[in-house]
Amino acid sequence: MKTKTGLLFGSFNPVHIGHMIVAGYMHQFTDLDKVWFVVSPENPLKDKRQLLAGHHRLAMLKTAIRDNPTLDVTDIEFQMPRPSYTIDTLTKLSERYPDHELVLITGTDILGSLSQWKNYRALLEFYKLYIYNRPGFDKREFASHPSIHYFDAPLIEVSSRFIRQAIAAGKDVRYMLPPGVWEYIREMHFYEK
Repeated sequence: MKTKTGLLFGSFNPVHIGHMIVAGYMHQFTDLDKVWFVVSPENPLKDKRQLLAGHHRLAMLKTAIRDNPTLDVTDIEFQMPRPSYTIDTLTKLSERYPDHELVLITGTDILGSLSQWKNYRALLEFYKLYIYNRPGFDKREFASHPSIHYFDAPLIEVSSRFIRQAIAAGKDVRYMLPPGVWEYIREMHFYEK
C-alpha cells in the first residue's frame, strides 16, 4: 500500500505557525500518512529582495519539524528548471517516490486561478487536492470536482510578510514561529532593517 503524502508548497520565508498548523491539521484530521513541505526557490509574484537564500529557508523548516517524524521537507524544486510549475514538480516527485500517493495541499485562495495553471486538467486527473480555508476566499469554484476535497482547518491570519514586517519594526514575534526558528532568525539578523 502506498504512503499517502500531502505536499504543502511555499517559499516559507519564514515558516510560521500558520504553516505548521495546516500541516499538523492535514496529517491528524485527514487520511494523510505524511506531510512534506516543498520549498520553492522563488515566486515570480513575490518581491525577491526579502527572499532568503534557499538553504536558510530549508534550515528553518528542518528546525521547525525536527521533532515530528510525520513531517518532512524537500528542495526538489531547487534542482528543476525555473520557473517551476506544480504539475512538473508533482510528476518529478511521483517518479522519484513511486511508493507514495501524492496529494496537493493548498488553500481556497488558489481556486480562482487554478484554471490558469500549467496542465491543470492533468493535475486534477492524476492528483487529489486537499483544500483548506483561507480568510476572504470561498470554495464555489471547482466545488463539486471529484479530485478536490475541502477541510475546515483553523483559519490563521498570520503571514510570512507580516512576520518580516514585524521583525523589521523591531517586534518580538517569537510566538508566531515554530520553536527554534525565532532563534535562527535572531542569530542571523534576518529581516531586520
